Amino acid sequence: MTTRRYVDEPSGVLWYDLDDPSDEELRTLATRFDLHPLAIEDALQEHERPKLDHYENHLFLNVYAVEFDEQPRKTGISAFITPQALITVHREPFDMQPVLDRWADGERPPGGVDFLVYALLDLVVDTQYRIAQRIDEAMDSVEDRMLGDGPAPRDVRRHGFTLRRHLAALRRAVAPMPEVARSLVDSEQLRPYYRDVEDHARLALDLIEHSRIRITELLDDDLAEQSNELNVVTRKLAAWAAIIAIPTALTGYFGQNLPYPGYEQWSGFVVSTVLIVLSAGGLYLYLKHRRWM
Repeated sequence: MTTRRYVDEPSGVLWYDLDDPSDEELRTLATRFDLHPLAIEDALQEHERPKLDHYENHLFLNVYAVEFDEQPRKTGISAFITPQALITVHREPFDMQPVLDRWADGERPPGGVDFLVYALLDLVVDTQYRIAQRIDEAMDSVEDRMLGDGPAPRDVRRHGFTLRRHLAALRRAVAPMPEVARSLVDSEQLRPYYRDVEDHARLALDLIEHSRIRITELLDDDLAEQSNELNVVTRKLAAWAAIIAIPTALTGYFGQNLPYPGYEQWSGFVVSTVLIVLSAGGLYLYLKHRRWM
């Protein structure tokens, strides 16, 4: 475990940041700060939903910051919020420097721990919005290739399904954030700041919803295009089968049932051949006129 004491002021404001703590180490802090056992249990669990729980002596916050390598990667951050201390816990390394920079800024409003929580939430929501923007921009190339003539190539469709899966995972991390930000407002001085975080969270959620609708409509349109292409191919096969059926029927009739007019004569061969060509050609022109071919 790596423990960093970012803030330790005479006013009593403390901030501990714990990187992948053990159960025993976290329970030691729980004893010192009188943290609720259920909150400790939630901090130790993976894949907890974003939420804000109220306990007698503190609040428990669970959120997800997001980074993007080849795909979105979520970092769960749990926070124990007491009147004098903020304890953050995350299983994977996460850069808290932007939060510390805001605390060091002399223009910050009074608020102590509440301001630290605001800065943390603002950082988390900013990461979520940036990833939502990157995914939305990545969809532009997918849209261009899907809107071309005919069905999209298989790799483009697979990329589209991958983006939709990423959006669904991102939505699970972002959807509760507006409610979490609104529930944290206790100070009138910090209300505009938390409202700003709530607005950014709603903006990120709206962008995700827009992107989900956009990629779903693109995939549905491509599926319809595939269906249309299949119908065209089916009509062409049926048309050619009908064209081939006429010569087959004529040659079968003259060759198997009875001698055709002009049997074993050159004129008879010419007549039968012309009959086959005219019949097949006439059907071809008819089907072409009906746009079956």
